[in-house]
Amino acid sequence: MPEDLFRRALTCLLTRDVDAKLALVAALEADWRQGRLVFEDGHAPPEPINEPGRPDRPMLVSAREVEQRKVSTLEGRAALIHSLAHIEFNAINLALDAAYRFRGLPKEFYDGWLQVAAEEACHFALLRNHLHALGFDYGDFTAHNGLWDMAMKTAHDPLVRMALVPRVLEARGLDVTPAIMHKLASCGDKRAVEILEIILRDEIGHVRIGNRWYAWFCARRGVEPIATFRQLLREYSAPQFRPPFHRNARLAAGFSEAEMVMLEDFSASE
Repeated sequence: MPEDLFRRALTCLLTRDVDAKLALVAALEADWRQGRLVFEDGHAPPEPINEPGRPDRPMLVSAREVEQRKVSTLEGRAALIHSLAHIEFNAINLALDAAYRFRGLPKEFYDGWLQVAAEEACHFALLRNHLHALGFDYGDFTAHNGLWDMAMKTAHDPLVRMALVPRVLEARGLDVTPAIMHKLASCGDKRAVEILEIILRDEIGHVRIGNRWYAWFCARRGVEPIATFRQLLREYSAPQFRPPFHRNARLAAGFSEAEMVMLEDFSASE
């Protein structure tokens, strides 16, 4: 008898051990792709999840308390790679939560977010392996919980989740990654640059998935997407937009020219 998608996604989401989570996510995505899982609208509502499964380390602190080191030093470069790995680890949980939390949606919704979870797991593994090569490990530096905080704020509504996680937090990664790549290249870390090239390519696809479903929810509810997005940015005190935007990447990820104009106008008004 086929297993239940939501039960499996919850198991992945709550798993604390890093290696076990990576293995479970890969198995979940493969089983879903092979048709070995079912999803039914009549299931009980999702459980509230205050904290996803994560290891005891890194120690979580406020964003202001995360250590800042010069990237020109080995430890500084490792700290930067660590911060990127932490983002990817959180992104695994965010994608799993989208697949677990929001019920009664088309199969393609779950296709997309399980694919995202599997790709985020691969990104995390690449970054953690590079940390190992530098003599460090995930958990050796402090980190903050900002990404999951936004998951909590948007757990009640998939339209709000699609607006504020892929279209704000993940899209911000499209803007800043080229500068990070340049910084790492200046330190001679070619492997880190190669990894970030992979991540940037995949993240364009992830933001595109978020844009697709944001538009779908807006059309289903009969609301205007751009005005709604602007309203949600203010209502939920979303992180500020900081130009310059990676315009080509955002357009490739499904932002329209009109949305880019709105983002530039919104950033100038904040």
